[in-house]
Amino acid sequence: MFKKIAVIGLGNTLRRDDGIGVVILESLLNHYQRANIDYLNFGSASFDLLHRLQDYDIALLIDGISAGTLAAGQLKIFILDEASFSEEDGAISSHELNLKDIFKLAQKLQIKTKIYVAGIQVEDVSFGLSLSSALSSKLADLTKQVDKFIEERLF
Repeated sequence: MFKKIAVIGLGNTLRRDDGIGVVILESLLNHYQRANIDYLNFGSASFDLLHRLQDYDIALLIDGISAGTLAAGQLKIFILDEASFSEEDGAISSHELNLKDIFKLAQKLQIKTKIYVAGIQVEDVSFGLSLSSALSSKLADLTKQVDKFIEERLF
């Protein structure tokens, strides 16, 4: 059976490392693009994301996160509905909706899409156009890791 798959880049490219999701999405498009996958750049406009997610069986969100327990540039991939968020958890992304908000709204709207998150630990989310050196030096490897996950887990 054919699965409808989306790979979605999130992030604000005007806030340095926060744009890593969009940068990795562009790198995937340039080096690893696969047929039968929709590659979508949602930038920091995540309100429309929930509506679009309903069109897919599986989605991979790529986003910068601030987990505190990870080293800068470290990748963690998880299923969104298995993530635990408490009321005390702050925003771990700096867009209209952070991952916690997306999780809560997806549950309330009963979205059936299986949602994975490829979260990359950010180092610097100050205003600026370039990634920090910690993330910039790991970009090629991060892109390969995300592509490997797509190949092994999304098909």
